[in-house]
Amino acid sequence: MELTELGLDRWFEEQATCASGQRLARVTAVDRGRYVVRDEQGEVPAELTGKFLYTAASSVDMPCVGDWVCAEYHDSDSHASIHDVLPRRSFLRRKSPGKNIDFQMIAANIDVAFIVQSCQFDFNVRRLERYLVMVNEGHIAPVLLLTKTDLVSATELEHMLAQIRAAGITAQIINLSNETGEGITQVREFMQPGKTYCLLGSSGVGKTTLINHLLGKDALETRAVSGTGEGRHTTTRRHLVVLDKGALLIDMPGMRELGILSAGEGLDDSFAEIKALASRCRFADCRHNNEPGCAIRKAIENGELDPSHYQSYLKLKAESDFNEMSYLDKRKKDKAFGKMVKSVLKGKR
Repeated sequence: MELTELGLDRWFEEQATCASGQRLARVTAVDRGRYVVRDEQGEVPAELTGKFLYTAASSVDMPCVGDWVCAEYHDSDSHASIHDVLPRRSFLRRKSPGKNIDFQMIAANIDVAFIVQSCQFDFNVRRLERYLVMVNEGHIAPVLLLTKTDLVSATELEHMLAQIRAAGITAQIINLSNETGEGITQVREFMQPGKTYCLLGSSGVGKTTLINHLLGKDALETRAVSGTGEGRHTTTRRHLVVLDKGALLIDMPGMRELGILSAGEGLDDSFAEIKALASRCRFADCRHNNEPGCAIRKAIENGELDPSHYQSYLKLKAESDFNEMSYLDKRKKDKAFGKMVKSVLKGKR
């Protein structure tokens, strides 16, 4: 394949500053610190150089699926060393699962994110809002896929669509059934050669089955659904596949935790109508409680703004702000510890 078929364009070429003896390659898989990279010749395993690990300031600097990297190939191009990661045009990241306050990079350089929810068991507007914050923060265009439409009635489906629009979500929606084939052609025609897409959603919503439909073969393992219609988890690592017509698709395991960290821009984009209403309040510092002339409170009273949607915004903003303060405090402590180590090492010389 040519690098342009792997998504390389002029923007990335302008960022490339690979040293002599290094080649551009794209990370196509990451699994527990192990990497696979791909260039014109094919895919090979890769590892990070010691210098890269030493100079990486945080987890954000580590390669993830979709990254373009400068790689040095060894032993007749049978494996490679990653020396550098090119700047990212877009990214997916979240707060690390658990109590650790840090970023976890998920994937990079994505053009469109397909946010997948099952109509049968997984449909949740509040979780959908979290996904949209993550996608908008990373400068990625969202498209919603409602799967397993064959398991609900037309009336139930219309109610779900109404709930999405009532939450101020304007992204394109594609109704999908892996059983009947509804929507699969629409998804396939939507995807363009050389563009990178990803599938986001909980385990068992039909992401892997959809990829097999798009590939036209059972290339990826799937498992039978449970008695409730809920699928069973199969994807265990993030990896990029090339479809027959040239589109690039990143599959990834379902995410149970969607912690929000430093997502100010993503919140503003995902809740744009709330930001617009706030700008019409009488006072610039309006807290939207009992102040006179509050446009948000008026919109809720008039039925123009769903109160649960507004409460979701407040919850996500508070979570993002709290995690950001904790993250900045952590970074200060890390820097202080680093200075102390350097001082000790200098004193021993």
